[in-house]
Amino acid sequence: IGNEAAERFSFYGMKAALVVFMTQYLHLMGTTAGDPMSSAQANANQHYFVSFIYLTPLFGAIISDRFLGKYKTIIWLSIVYCLGHGALALMGIAGPAVWWLLAGLGLIGIGGGGIKPCVSAHVGDQFGVNNQHLLSKVFNWFYFSINLGAALSNLLIPWLLKWHGPHWAFGIPGSLMALATLMFWLGRSKFVHIPPAGKKFTREFFSATGLKTTAKLCSIFFFIPIFWALFDQTASSWVFQAIDMDRVLFGYEVLPSQVQAANPFLILILIPLFTYVIYPMVNKVWPLNPLRKIGIGLFITVIAFAFSALIQEWIDAGQRPNIGWQILAYALLTSAEIMVSIVCLEFAYTQAPRTMKSMIMGLFLLAVSLGNIFTAAVNHYIQIPSPVASVQEKLQAAVEEERKATATETHAGFDEKLGTDDDLVMSLDFGEQIKVAIPSKAPLQAAAARIEAWADAHESRLPRPEVGIEELEGITDQWGNPLRYFLENSRTCRITSDGPDEISQSKWDLGVRVKLKPKDEEKRKSWTDVLHPDSPWLERRKEKINYKEESEKEENAAGNYSRTPFAGGGERLEGARYYWFFTVLMIATALIFIPYSLLYKGKTYLQE
Repeated sequence: IGNEAAERFSFYGMKAALVVFMTQYLHLMGTTAGDPMSSAQANANQHYFVSFIYLTPLFGAIISDRFLGKYKTIIWLSIVYCLGHGALALMGIAGPAVWWLLAGLGLIGIGGGGIKPCVSAHVGDQFGVNNQHLLSKVFNWFYFSINLGAALSNLLIPWLLKWHGPHWAFGIPGSLMALATLMFWLGRSKFVHIPPAGKKFTREFFSATGLKTTAKLCSIFFFIPIFWALFDQTASSWVFQAIDMDRVLFGYEVLPSQVQAANPFLILILIPLFTYVIYPMVNKVWPLNPLRKIGIGLFITVIAFAFSALIQEWIDAGQRPNIGWQILAYALLTSAEIMVSIVCLEFAYTQAPRTMKSMIMGLFLLAVSLGNIFTAAVNHYIQIPSPVASVQEKLQAAVEEERKATATETHAGFDEKLGTDDDLVMSLDFGEQIKVAIPSKAPLQAAAARIEAWADAHESRLPRPEVGIEELEGITDQWGNPLRYFLENSRTCRITSDGPDEISQSKWDLGVRVKLKPKDEEKRKSWTDVLHPDSPWLERRKEKINYKEESEKEENAAGNYSRTPFAGGGERLEGARYYWFFTVLMIATALIFIPYSLLYKGKTYLQE
């Protein structure tokens, strides 16, 4: 349990900082700055990584059950795991940071994923016929230790990232992983060691009983990927949602990625509650078998994600709801996790033949991988390409050669001809973002001025979508098309033109993003301010490389707004529609699971 707490601290600590690092830090790790990664791209990358780390358990399971046994597999792959954390801690020291990021995540995927089916199966191996009545409780305490490590790391690592930068934020989890490996090695003479089955594993897996058992369990696991497609968005889309919320709790402000700590803290509270109170009470009225628990958990997931969609609708309407509402959604989703994830973990172990325990665990974890692949694919599909991306590397290479020179590139527009009125002119100064000179700039700036004037007349509030559309009535782009208005959150809106192709949500869309600057409000203290009064690492880094965010300030005395022109980019499925899409998928999955679970007939296998 101590080993698992330290290992989970390292994994969830790294994972807690990942999407924020990719969108706010990664482009600043070189000698010159690139464009920040979009939230959709960061979401996709996050879920591709998680899908990889839950795909490799299959290989870890085969190595364990067929060749090395669980203990040796855990020890050797833990060393690979530590090397991955080391690579992340070295980002920006030498060479392109993105390559260190890919190497680190790849090694963590192999090491961390490879030990996953072995660790939980190794726990089960310590229990046989004489103490099998403790198996359910030990899996709950095993999960308790996972979330104890996760809770502490979700609070500490975002703080380290903000104040001390990515080297410490990724280095500390690596140190905890090394400690976990040492702790596991120290227990080598205390554990029950189940030797690898060798050829017996192959024979049993491909026997009629093995194939039948595997097929039956996989048919149950088939329903689990959609649960993970939703649940693992607590580390991606829910973090970005928290950015647009009022994150003040008990008079202090928490960081967006620290909100993830709500899940493991709730686990610590709810596991004993479910184990000793809720399950015994329900069993008196309606006997709860594992499949009934899973079914109930799937429906609770529906409610949790529907609640997150409702929160996003408030944000889309220009409101700034308190983070307490998202914590309520976390409470619902955590309850679902207890009834789906923990129960599936125990169910997979007890239903697997003795020589196939790790293999079946690997197949269960494959469901997590498939769910994250689905979410990553959705986030990849909804991204609208940007012409800026195609010339970014070329501009950066030119600037790095000249150091302080300005590199400029003209990009042919929709007509694919240079020198026409739809060309895009992109320039890059050393240490700054790419600036883009867009066609139809005058009407977009006039529209921005009109929106800002409305906000000034209404206590510095941006207009709601329907009001913003009315304000822009009569303004058209240079091709005669009306402009569109989108309210992204309480402080940011964007005004767009369909561009020369006259098609909405294409790479040729043109627009300007207007951001309302906060007025002289009472500064709220954050938990990090209490612990560290100096300037954050990100500010120090920007100052070191002379980085300036590309924006065009409104020339007025108040200076209340910043404008950023853009071309292309964005997302096809955004705002509350994104959350409702996943909610509907979860409803369909839960409904189909009911009749199927009633037909399932299983058999329990424990170690002798």
